[in-house]
Amino acid sequence: MKSQYNLINRPHITEKVLLLKEEGNKVVFRIRKDTNKIELKNAIESMFNVTVEAINTLNVKGKKKRLGRHEGRKSGWKKAIVTLKEGDTIEYFEGA
Repeated sequence: MKSQYNLINRPHITEKVLLLKEEGNKVVFRIRKDTNKIELKNAIESMFNVTVEAINTLNVKGKKKRLGRHEGRKSGWKKAIVTLKEGDTIEYFEGA
């Protein structure tokens, strides 16, 4: 059984995410790879006391890295773009 606190790794904050927050009331999280949308919706609504309207998830591929002649790859991760109900906010994103 997965705990709701283990589903979300951390918030993902970039310039593009801050524009999404201002224009569409959307926030972005890095989540576990095995998390589905239903589990994520229930976790966000109970943890942050907000209403979730929609969730879009995508898998981000790891980038290629090389050190000298050795090539490797960073590990990939999963991203969730969460649309909140109009008027709802998450305090963590308000300070950014």
